[in-house]
Amino acid sequence: MAGLVASCASSAAAQTPPPSDVEVCLAANESLSLGSALPRTAARLNAGAAVRIVAIGSSSTTGLWMAGRAATYPEVMRRELARLRPNARLEVINSGRIGETIGGSIARFQRDVLAHGPDLVVWQLGTNDVAWGGRADGAKERMVAGVRSLKASGADVILMDLQYAPLVLAWSQHSMMETIIADVARQERVGLFPRFELMRKSIDAGLSPRALVAWDGLHNSAAGYDCVGRALARAIHAAGR
Repeated sequence: MAGLVASCASSAAAQTPPPSDVEVCLAANESLSLGSALPRTAARLNAGAAVRIVAIGSSSTTGLWMAGRAATYPEVMRRELARLRPNARLEVINSGRIGETIGGSIARFQRDVLAHGPDLVVWQLGTNDVAWGGRADGAKERMVAGVRSLKASGADVILMDLQYAPLVLAWSQHSMMETIIADVARQERVGLFPRFELMRKSIDAGLSPRALVAWDGLHNSAAGYDCVGRALARAIHAAGR
């Protein structure tokens, strides 16, 4: 009898599928925090009021290489936040643009962000500014000005940093840009979604270095966008409790 039980247990264990890349990524980042409160977003979520989120950034926001909007990180974030907050009334606007820089985003703020009257803005930034030999000179000043213009509207702000990807790691100023983004988030008391660290921790947890990165060595894969969107939603949910 004991042998039969052991055999059944062994068979069940053998049939248990290994965790997916997204599950490994999320498990490795369970303690992820934005490092700042989101007072307006939290108040509206907790009151059951409508919450409008605008995501602005580059091809990481548009979801380059994905077949449709459903696979982009902003849409994944919306679905996960709706799951976590069943009574929430959520609207997510994707204002990403391929090739975007810090200055390019700021130039679009009025039309593509503020005109929507957002409660929360997720600003994904920094990658293209240091791409292919680009430099981070002046980035902090531009970033501070941009964050302050968003805060002046009354919106909560989350900055999303660079991706942990082979091409990014090859660029000489990626570490400087990472430091600048973290410094600005801390100085201006806005949220920081540490995408770079999220991806690095996932590799440390056993994922292949290419699991969250697309074929081009730069953009996120489907699993990468999925993990980023779900982890961001969970961080927003936690900040609003």
